[in-house]
Amino acid sequence: MSRGHHIEVQVEEEVGPVDTVAIEQAALLTLLRHELGEPCELAVVVSDDDALSDLNLRFRGIRGPTDVLSFADDTRGPFSSGATGFLRYLGDIVISLDRAKAQAAEAGGSLTDELQVLTVHGVLHLLGYDHEEAHDKETMWAQQTEILRLLHVDIPLPE
Repeated sequence: MSRGHHIEVQVEEEVGPVDTVAIEQAALLTLLRHELGEPCELAVVVSDDDALSDLNLRFRGIRGPTDVLSFADDTRGPFSSGATGFLRYLGDIVISLDRAKAQAAEAGGSLTDELQVLTVHGVLHLLGYDHEEAHDKETMWAQQTEILRLLHVDIPLPE
């Protein structure tokens, strides 16, 4: 089912255990829903608010944590081990477990579901989707909704 795609999921020790299989499934299904023409690799890192705050300020100039950041790059990112050789590298996704827990509680869903939402969102960004403009957001949200439906995730997306 992977069609040669490789998803590397890393959980930083200090944040605690999470369902890495669910994260990998969400990333893989998002890739499979798009005709990429070649196997790809990406890394998903689960971290905390402190790390996401630092990255958010450094790369976006925004103070404070965010739930997920995507760093599209076709070269090996800092989180990739490069273990698969020379697959096309899409980039890195970094998720705040602190934000995921808070958002899951707010939405009335499970932490695993919220991690899948954030993973799908991050992978879509790596694939070139954006939500700055209303039309782009509508397209991206439609993609997210369809993928999450296939994953049996029922958490409302933010407006």
